[in-house]
Amino acid sequence: MSNHNEHEKQGNERKEMSRRQFLAYTLGGTTAFMAGGVTLPMIRFAVNPLLEKKDKGALIKVVEESKITNEPQEFSFQKHQVDGWYESEAKLSAYISKGEDGKIFALSPICQHLGCTIGWNSDKNYPNEYHCPCHGAHYTKDGKNLAVAPRPLKEYEMEIKNGFIYLGDLMDNTRVK
Repeated sequence: MSNHNEHEKQGNERKEMSRRQFLAYTLGGTTAFMAGGVTLPMIRFAVNPLLEKKDKGALIKVVEESKITNEPQEFSFQKHQVDGWYESEAKLSAYISKGEDGKIFALSPICQHLGCTIGWNSDKNYPNEYHCPCHGAHYTKDGKNLAVAPRPLKEYEMEIKNGFIYLGDLMDNTRVK
């Protein structure tokens, strides 16, 4: 019988945590909690720009509608830009004119070949065309690429409100096929 009692004693015996184990668990948990408190804000800071929803850019008032002619004219404007954590005022320009259909449109002055700035009627060999001085690319009034450049000029998103022209983000040219 004494053998049976000893077996029962061993089965009912509770395993207790030693002081050393308790201290190790407590310190480990506290360290993990504190490390999480420090690293989570850093991770959030680094990843936040990637998670933010990209809104379409706001339209910017550029010029009065009455000043637009059939001849492309260059107009400058400033746009507030946010690149990650860096905010700046970008100085941009657009060639705005009326097309053969009478509709007003705005083109980017950036050549689609290597990013140089183009000019309207800037080369006597290419009258009534946009010309790039860097590598000889040239475009029609509607921005269609004629030589060197692989794509037409980009077009600005545009809206006419209360007699003024507002420009937004760049998009693919809708005037040429």
